Amino acid sequence: MNKKYNFTNLIVLVLLSILNSITLAGVELNTELAPEASTIDTQYGYWDMFYLEKDFIDSSPADRNDSLVVGELGIDGGDKKMIMNLAQEIVDNNEGKFDSILISHQNKLIFESYYRRGRVDLPHMQASVTKAYLTLAIGRAIQLGHLTMNDLHKPIVNFLKDLDSDKFVNGVENITLHKAMTMQSGVRISDERFAIIREESRKIRGFNHTQEFLQHSEVILSKSQTFKYDAIGPKLTMHVLDSIVPGSAKDFIKNEVLTKIGIKNYDWMNEINGLPKSEQGSSFTSRDMIKFGQLVMNKGQWRNEQLISEAYINQATNGITNPTEDWIPDNYLYGYFWYKTDMKVGNNNYTVNFAWGAGEQYILTIEKLDLVVTFTSNIRENATMQILKERILPAFVNLK
Repeated sequence: MNKKYNFTNLIVLVLLSILNSITLAGVELNTELAPEASTIDTQYGYWDMFYLEKDFIDSSPADRNDSLVVGELGIDGGDKKMIMNLAQEIVDNNEGKFDSILISHQNKLIFESYYRRGRVDLPHMQASVTKAYLTLAIGRAIQLGHLTMNDLHKPIVNFLKDLDSDKFVNGVENITLHKAMTMQSGVRISDERFAIIREESRKIRGFNHTQEFLQHSEVILSKSQTFKYDAIGPKLTMHVLDSIVPGSAKDFIKNEVLTKIGIKNYDWMNEINGLPKSEQGSSFTSRDMIKFGQLVMNKGQWRNEQLISEAYINQATNGITNPTEDWIPDNYLYGYFWYKTDMKVGNNNYTVNFAWGAGEQYILTIEKLDLVVTFTSNIRENATMQILKERILPAFVNLK
């Protein structure tokens, strides 16, 4: 009788434990697998996709055999109640804004959520975050010896092929990868000429953006190489990558960066000249965005292999210059297509290195907390950084 009673109690305890893991502070978790894209989802463009019938919140993400180590929110870090309350508020008040929020702590994915247009296996459009991926490819080229850290400060024309230097404007020797990747190339094209370049690039197969930029720019002087957010720096950088690696930039990115960290399901649009688009145009899943964040936070290491030069990662994520565009907050610094800012939580300051794309895609790394957070959404109100500061960081910070 006692054995039967004890066994019954054990079953009750197990059931209570399961129920407790499903419901916390009024948050009802989806106990099914993360939502995957249906055939219909893959046929529609992003803006025409159907919303999820039920938002998905998981404090113990499933192992999908995708090179990510998984853990459990609360057990492997973080205040579970705080994060789950945030998730429920997003469910209640999303209004079609957020598509996903994922959190990795100490290299374990411990929280995964999908809303509205979010799907675990459907690559999400990446706007200017694409530039940050290009940065990592340059770092991989350095790690493999195709470039050196010193080469970052040499004229890019030293690395480029098939250009007519007789048509260059004066001062092109002042353009280095360092300048191009910090949006300080100094290339200035009139609006009229830029419109012509844009139109011709759509019609002429093999169109060479770099030749046009270096031929039609104003004279490039050291003093004129100030911050200007545009597509020119990324395009110059992609051209250099294509020139210095074996094969093509497209194959190099695929084989030496993406495949190395287990990324297979992605899309990356091409320019008409065959090069991958550099300023935008890629698509990656939220889980794969976490991988990029872990790679950066771990100084270029992935599963004990140094994929990207540590010295390069330190430089790329450093606050090299002050952006001057009025839409970029004053407390943001800019490195090699990566941003940097500080956030104060309680009495402590935390450095945040991040990739940022229009529509609010973010990969955020906080090295001091061993934390990576990714957002995908379609808003333009900069609410994401406020959520990070006020709702997510406090869940991982001891405020005593």
